[in-house]
Formats: sequence, C-alpha cells, structure tokens
Amino acid sequence: MKVKVISRSTEEFTRERSQDLQKVFRNYDPKLRTHEKAVEYTRALNAAKLEKIFARPFIGAMDGHIDAVSCMAKNPNHLKGIFSGSMDGDIRLWDIATRKTVCQFPGHQGAVRGLTSSTDGEMLISCGTDCTVRLWKVPLLKMMDSSESDEDYSKPLAVYVWKHAFWAVDHQWDGPFFATAGSQVDIWDHNRSEPINTFEWGKDTVISVRFNPGEPDVLATSASDRSITLYDLRMSSPVRKLIMRTKTNAICWNPMEPMNFTAANEDCSCYSYDTRKLDEAKVVHKDHVSAVMDIDYSPTGREFVTGSYDRTVRIFPYNGDHSREIYHTKRMQRVFCVRYSCDGSYLISGSDDTNLRLWKAKSSEQMGVLLPRERKKQEYLDAVKERYKHLPEVKRIVRHRHLPKPIYKAAALRRTMIEAENKRDQKRRAHSAPGSMPVQPFRKRRIIKEDE
Repeated sequence: MKVKVISRSTEEFTRERSQDLQKVFRNYDPKLRTHEKAVEYTRALNAAKLEKIFARPFIGAMDGHIDAVSCMAKNPNHLKGIFSGSMDGDIRLWDIATRKTVCQFPGHQGAVRGLTSSTDGEMLISCGTDCTVRLWKVPLLKMMDSSESDEDYSKPLAVYVWKHAFWAVDHQWDGPFFATAGSQVDIWDHNRSEPINTFEWGKDTVISVRFNPGEPDVLATSASDRSITLYDLRMSSPVRKLIMRTKTNAICWNPMEPMNFTAANEDCSCYSYDTRKLDEAKVVHKDHVSAVMDIDYSPTGREFVTGSYDRTVRIFPYNGDHSREIYHTKRMQRVFCVRYSCDGSYLISGSDDTNLRLWKAKSSEQMGVLLPRERKKQEYLDAVKERYKHLPEVKRIVRHRHLPKPIYKAAALRRTMIEAENKRDQKRRAHSAPGSMPVQPFRKRRIIKEDE
C-alpha cells in the first residue's frame, strides 16, 4: 500500500528570528478563489471610505504679510524654500518645514507683481508697479538657520528703473535672460540696466509671461486684449497670436510635454493647448465658478493646481475636464497665486487675506516615513480603487466633495445658465435654414481667431 506524505523542508517555513513575520503560503489558482472579485470590490469600497475619513489636506497657514499676497516663486536650490510678494511691496523667503519667515527683502514702493529665481537659484528677480526691476542675492537656508544676520540680503544687488509698470516676470529655464511683462514684453540680461530686446504686438497691457521648459528661447504671454501670444527670442517679431472671447490671467507650460500649455481664463475655465495646433483647445477644464487667477503644473506633468476668485483651490488631471480635488477653508479669501512644491508633494496658495497656506497634494496621504509594508499596502489599495472606480458605489464615494454653500449655489446657477443657452441655440438651429447655423465644438467656441 502506497501512502502519500506531505514533506516540506523546515527551512521554508521556519523563522530565523522571533521578530520575523510568519511565512504564509498562498495558492493563487483562480479555481480555488471563487470570491476573489467580491473580496476585491469590498476592499475597494472600504479603501474609498477610509480615504475620505483620513482626508486632512490643510497643513497650516504662514502669516506675516500685512497685505494681499500677489505672487510667489519657487527656490530651485531648496526643496523647502518659497518666495512670496505682497501688494504693499514686501517680499519674504519662507521655510515651508517650519512655516516661518527666513528673510525679508524690503525696497519696492508699490505692489510686487512678479517674482522669479535664476536657473542656479542664487538670484531672485522681482518687479512691481513702481516701475523697477530688482535683483536680490538669495540666502542659503542653512546659513539663515544659524546666527548670521540678514543685513546683507536686505539690499538689492541691482535696481533697474524703467518707463512703465511691470505685471509679471519669468526667468529662462536654462539661460542668462529673463522677461518682464507690462505695456510690452522686455528681455533683460542680469548685467544690463536696460532691456536687450523688446517685443510688442498691439497696445494693450501684457499681464503674464512664462518661458518654455524645453525650448529656452520660446515664451508665451497673455494680455488684457484677451490674447495669448507666442514669442521666440531668435526672431525679431512675435510668432503667433491667439485671441479668445475672455481674458487669460495666467499661463503655465507642462514640464513633461513642453509643447503643451494651459491657460487660466476669466470665464471660470482652463484651456489646454498644443502650440502646433492652436485653432482648438485640447481639453477644457471646467469646475470653478469664478475667474481662475493662477495656475501651476506639478513637476510630474500629470496634474496642475488652480487658484480662483471663488476662494477655492482645485487640482485637475492634465487630461481631465473636471477637478479631482477642491480645497477651501472658512477664512481663505480670493486666491491670487498657487504653486506646487519642487517635489510635487505639497501645494502653497496665497490669498487676499494676507496668508500663505500649505496643503497636501494628496489629501489623505500619510505624512512621515512609511514602512515598506505600509507603502505596498497603500499601492495595492490604490490599484484596487482604480480597478473598480467605474462601479456606482465606489464612484459616488470617490467623487463626493463637501462644498461651501455659496459655491454650491453658484455652480447650480451656472449649470442652469449653460443649459438655457444650449436650449436656446438648439431652438434657433431648428428654426433656421439647414446649414446656416453649424454646430461649433465646445473646444473651438471660445476662440475668436488665430494670427500668424
């Protein structure tokens, strides 16, 4: 008679130390696991609920300014450093980790409208309504933590006075030049007290300027005549101009796809464009109920953050038409500027109530060091949520957000107005000659014309 005996080597299941985890043997044969999908669905549902329970996006506020925060800039040398400028001319360098002011840069006699740092991070450039461009030496955060005083940094390295007020400034990603926006676009060198080049297309004020991260000589601007203009420093004249129905307040290039940029518009929406095909928007991002004031892309290029006049901060996927997250507090007023931290983990917003606020980019993310097992479990739960996100119950929990009552009512009113406008267009089309009122795609509807 044959007797089958299970034989195992003791080395396979014996722990080497008493602190080690017990080894568990699993057979992943689907025939033995008939309830696998039901179990995973329940896990996805519980993970979605737990994400809501642990969602605590707000970390803290940084107060010190005595007027509205008008602009911000990242410090490429320091992960935890950020610059902010206010409407009373005050410029500050903040340490995000301690949420305290590291250094102040006094000197501007009017509102600070633009801040940017040089490519190497050793120089800060500011401009404002007092018609001056100021260059500052950036202190090292380690040096400022010690007993060294900040007297050396309170005086600018250079002050360039010009003919008109400035509304924005941006530095090349790789190069010695920076551009200012005002009544015209001026290109400056660090060591020259006057612009080395000037671009002008129309007589209206230019309100924002951004250099392309992939092509250092290409920049985009938006102006108060509702235009978005592309410039190339290697050419003597502007390259292309796009005129929309409403004004664009800010522009940001996608750092991972440098041919694409997103424009924050007055009509409560953001428009993503491909520079090679400007006759229609790639994506229209709509959820805000008031003008979008500022926009900034994550370093990963997969999402961007917007700040709006409706007192909220929203995070959009780069290819999604609706926001995945909305942040708001009772005290936060109109948001004028937003930035991602250099590692993409945090957001900083500056608002009308003189405060900078620090938020998590992922609202339920655990702060601090994660153990490898914790990280693997979180990755598994994210994967399960992604797999079952289309099912009604999971979808409802993941999408649900509590909104302040004014924003909820404004969004409902806005939906009603859009529906009424669409219905009116349908009736006009039904009572017009066939083909006299063609249906215009939504992505082309807000564009008036494109000039070469």
